[in-house]
Amino acid sequence: MIDDLAALAQSGVAALQRGDPAAARAAFEQIDRAGRGTHQLRLLLAQACMLASDGAAAHRALDQVLDAEPTNLYALILRGDLYRDADDPRAAVSWYQAALALAPRAGTLPPDLIDALRRAEGAVAQAGATFQAALDEALSDAGLGAPAPGSRLTEAMDILAGRAEVHLQQPTNFYYPGLAARPFFDREQFDWVVGLEARSDAIRKELKAILADDAALSPYVKAEANRPAKRHSLLDDPAWSAFHLYGDGEPLAEHAARCPETMAALADLPMPRIAGRSPTAMFSVLRAGTHIPPHHGMLNTRLICHLPLIVPRNCRLRVGNVTQTVEPGRMMIFDDSIQHEAWNDSDQTRVVLLFEIWRPDLDQVEREALTKLFEAIGRFTPGGSADQAGA
Repeated sequence: MIDDLAALAQSGVAALQRGDPAAARAAFEQIDRAGRGTHQLRLLLAQACMLASDGAAAHRALDQVLDAEPTNLYALILRGDLYRDADDPRAAVSWYQAALALAPRAGTLPPDLIDALRRAEGAVAQAGATFQAALDEALSDAGLGAPAPGSRLTEAMDILAGRAEVHLQQPTNFYYPGLAARPFFDREQFDWVVGLEARSDAIRKELKAILADDAALSPYVKAEANRPAKRHSLLDDPAWSAFHLYGDGEPLAEHAARCPETMAALADLPMPRIAGRSPTAMFSVLRAGTHIPPHHGMLNTRLICHLPLIVPRNCRLRVGNVTQTVEPGRMMIFDDSIQHEAWNDSDQTRVVLLFEIWRPDLDQVEREALTKLFEAIGRFTPGGSADQAGA
C-alpha cells in the first residue's frame, strides 16, 4: 500500500512537470483520501489546482497547510499568488509581505524558495508603485498636484507605502505627554538664533585651541563602574568625543575658563537650570568616517541644539524620517527623544556646539514643576548615569 502511494505521488509530480494538472490533482487527492497526505503533497495539490484554474480547491489545500503550520513560506507565497490571479493585489501583497517578514528567521532556504521570495519581493515593489501612481493621480485629478518634498502629507504617503516608518517620541527615561512630535524645529521660531550664529567665528576660535589638545577631549559614551555595561558601538571610543562645558549642572571651571566667548554666548539662552543636571553644553566631536547609530534621548521636555562650527562635506543628521545636511554656522534644533543618528562621511573632523533648551511649548509653570521634579529624581539617585544629549 505504501509503495503504491509513493508511486502515485511520483506520478503526480511527473504530471505537474509535464503540464498535466488534472492528472497531478487526481493523484494527490487520492493520496489525501487515503489518509497519507502531507504538507508537501498539499502544496503540490494547490499548485495543480491553480494550474487548472480552480482557485477554491487551491485555497482549501493551503488552508490545511496553514492551519497546522502558519509560517510555511511556500504556502504563504502560494496564497499570495492565488489572490494575485484573482485580481486582488492588496490581498496578494499582504501574504507576500508575511512570507518576506518571516524569511530572515527561517535559516538556510532551498534555491526554489529563494526564487519564490524574490518574485514575491518584486510583486510587492510593483504593487507599491502602482498604488503610489493611483494616489498621485487622485491628487492630480483634484487639482492638488504632488505634495511638496518634506511635507507632512509626503511623509504620511511614504509611511502608507512602506517607504518610511512611524517615528514617535520614545525618551529612555522620562516622557511628558501632549508634546508635539516634530523632528526638527524652525530656526525662525527662536529669537536668539541669529545672535548666536553671529558669534560662530569667536566660538570657533576657542574650539580650535581645544582641538589642538587631544587630552582635553573624552569619549562621548563612557562606561560607568556603578552601572551595567552599555551596549553601544562607540562605547569609550574617541571617534565620538566631547569637551564638556558643564558637569552636573555647573560650569566646569577649567573648561569654562578656556571658552569665555562660548560661555558668554550660552549665558542668556533658554537652557534648563536644574541642580545636579542642567545646563548641558559641550563641543561634540565626530571623527572622519564615523556613524552615530540610531538612538533616543532620555527626555522629551527639551530640544537639542547644534551650532555647526567645523563641518566638512557629507555630514548629515537624521531625526525620524527627516535627514538634513549639516551646514557651517546654521543652527539645527531637534527633538532627540525621536530616533536620530548622525554621519560624518568625510575624511575630516566634524564639530558642533551642542546644548539643550526648554521646549517652547512648555509654559513657565510646567518648567518650574519639571525643574523641581528632576531635582528630586537626582537626589533619589545620586551618582546616576549622566544625561547623554543629542548627536
